[in-house]
Amino acid sequence: MLKDETSISTQVIQWKCVESKTESKRLHHGRSVISPFKRGQVNTVGIAMRRALLEEVGGASITCAKFEGVIHEYSTITGIQETIHDISVNLKETVPRSDSNDSKEAFLSVTGPKRVTAGDTSLPPSVKIIDDSQYIVTITQPISVNIESRIEKDCGYRIEEFNGYRDGEFPVDAVPMPVRNVNYSVHPFGSGREMREISFIEIWTNGSPTPNEALCEASKNLIDLLIPFLHMKHEDVPHFEDEQDSSDLTILSSQLIGVGESEGEVLRNTFIDQLESPARAFNCLKRAEIHTITDLLNHSREDLLKIKSFGKKSVDQVSRALWERFATELPSNNARVD
Repeated sequence: MLKDETSISTQVIQWKCVESKTESKRLHHGRSVISPFKRGQVNTVGIAMRRALLEEVGGASITCAKFEGVIHEYSTITGIQETIHDISVNLKETVPRSDSNDSKEAFLSVTGPKRVTAGDTSLPPSVKIIDDSQYIVTITQPISVNIESRIEKDCGYRIEEFNGYRDGEFPVDAVPMPVRNVNYSVHPFGSGREMREISFIEIWTNGSPTPNEALCEASKNLIDLLIPFLHMKHEDVPHFEDEQDSSDLTILSSQLIGVGESEGEVLRNTFIDQLESPARAFNCLKRAEIHTITDLLNHSREDLLKIKSFGKKSVDQVSRALWERFATELPSNNARVD
């Protein structure tokens, strides 16, 4: 229920880092304990935190490299062992840490013969390289090699296009995803109404943020996403009469289609958790490799009844949710949604 005044929970959650180690220059591990949670809250927080850590924590990476006198990505330069493409791939593996959100320039100017690594790069004061030993190129003759790199902060996989680049500039398909892996576990304690949960969360990063820094950034990002909901008022929420409720999602689907998605695209991008089915029915569908509404609509009632532990009651629940939320029905035996 929405209220003009938002009540604040008095539950005090405590956090403590219990393990922090550097397994290598590019692999840092941290383990933290967070408690106490009410029963069921660890999964609520853990799932959101894991996704925020893996997808929302940004990092710095090289997004563009400029080579003097080069006009093609697969060009070779006399006296250099690698092609321009190979050098770009090696630059992609470099892990910079930037304290600035602005784009920065780095310069590599080396005379051979020499085995060149990331440690030979001249960097601005706000940037440092996590692993100086990252291999870049081998110069086999007494020639000078000059490479200018652009370093930017972002998050997620970034595929660059050639549009907008000058001669000698080549985009680098950056991967500014500094969090390598995240695990969390649930440990109940107490009994009855006093049952509480402890969570252990493990984070592995590439070293550009430490695990603790990544946890703080992910937490801030989650808070920023949820803050607008604290300021919602009654007047912000449209009111519909009961007889209109069944058409709400039909209207929403029409709006989505109107902005460029066909109905099929909407359903392909909608996961079955939007049906809000009971956990047992949801898990049965997932085990049957039914993940989206389109997957579901490729099964008739008879098909669903063949799923282990998925009975008539579950089929009725799913069928009713499909109609109420998406104004669609399960197909006949021979129908299929593409």
